[in-house]
Amino acid sequence: MRSGDGEPVTTTVGNRPAGRDGWAQPPAPDAIQSQGSRHRRNLTPKATRTNAVHPGAWWIWALGLGTAATRTTNPLLLTLLIGVAGYVVAARRSEAPWARSYGAFVKLGIAVLGIRLAFAIVLGSPIPGTHVIVTLPEVPLPHWAQGIRIGGRVTAEGLVFALYDGLKLATLLICVGAANALANPARLLKSLPGALYEAGVAVVVALTFAPNLIADAQRLRAARRLRGRADRGLRGLLHVGLPVLEGALERSVALAAAMDARGYGRTAEVPPAVRRTTAALTLGGLLGVCAGTYGLLTAEGGTYGLPVLLAGLAAALGGLWLGGRRSLRTRYRPDAWGVRAWLVAGSGVAVAALLIVSAAYDPSALRPGVVPLVAPTLPLRPAAAILLGLLPAFVTPAPARTPTPTPRKQPS
Repeated sequence: MRSGDGEPVTTTVGNRPAGRDGWAQPPAPDAIQSQGSRHRRNLTPKATRTNAVHPGAWWIWALGLGTAATRTTNPLLLTLLIGVAGYVVAARRSEAPWARSYGAFVKLGIAVLGIRLAFAIVLGSPIPGTHVIVTLPEVPLPHWAQGIRIGGRVTAEGLVFALYDGLKLATLLICVGAANALANPARLLKSLPGALYEAGVAVVVALTFAPNLIADAQRLRAARRLRGRADRGLRGLLHVGLPVLEGALERSVALAAAMDARGYGRTAEVPPAVRRTTAALTLGGLLGVCAGTYGLLTAEGGTYGLPVLLAGLAAALGGLWLGGRRSLRTRYRPDAWGVRAWLVAGSGVAVAALLIVSAAYDPSALRPGVVPLVAPTLPLRPAAAILLGLLPAFVTPAPARTPTPTPRKQPS
């Protein structure tokens, strides 16, 4: 159809353009597919300020996985823990700078594993073995260094034991890296009680130093590559290390200035009796927690361990509540601990508890022996318990992603 001046006129039916016969044209197949994929993506809610998971829940989840890693040396279960942590991080990690440190923690875990194997080769292993792989030249040591050797026989049993031990430590580091990549450190500091605010600042600064250091190193290496300069080797490390340390120092000075400008360190006047009661409750509660934990870990203290632990926790919480009265700090829009936070934290606690129970009832499945040298097997119940750690990947909202621009097709 054309208008009076000869220009084509486009008619529409509903929200789609009409065809030549006046009826609405059906959408193209690729448009239907894109609409369907967009609808599927919208089924997962996006993380906003109101529905974001509490950062403390992510730390409890990660510490639960780390606790489970300390209860086993089975490489199959440890690999499963690493896979669970990596999947949750890949599904729920944001694009913030502190969320990019997970890869560095994975590399650190691999380095720890390599160092543990190197020590087992050079310094030997206390595990006796009969399968000799190689015999290195042994360095004679004085009599006061008895029990230590450099070189000698390298057995397969000793290497397998070192592999299991190093993999356990690497898994623990990767779980801590998952917490660093998922929990916002600034929100975690804001969620701490007033009595722990001073210690929390030091802990949060220490936890954010590694992610910021890694982000600065990646940025400077990318800048050197764009300029055609070397970013690897000793020379590249020397040229990148100084600006990275300088940036870390500048951030520390800026943080101190910001804290001073916001009145950090001001305390309210509290009566001396309240201060003495706070100190007594906190110190007594911590001693009770230590004594109760020791009682739970030993066979002789099974009767008094749990009551002492609960009493210590109650006294410590009372001391923290009284100590928070000295803080003049207020919270603007505090983070709520909702249902998703309970599910995330509960999944980590459930993994740790089930692995502890499995280690008590079937220790041979969680700690396979190396003498005689046998292949480890995958116990089904502990493996199913570890899979509970995947729950945060399905119950938490997805982080907002920056849409990648699609290139336009050039007309032929």
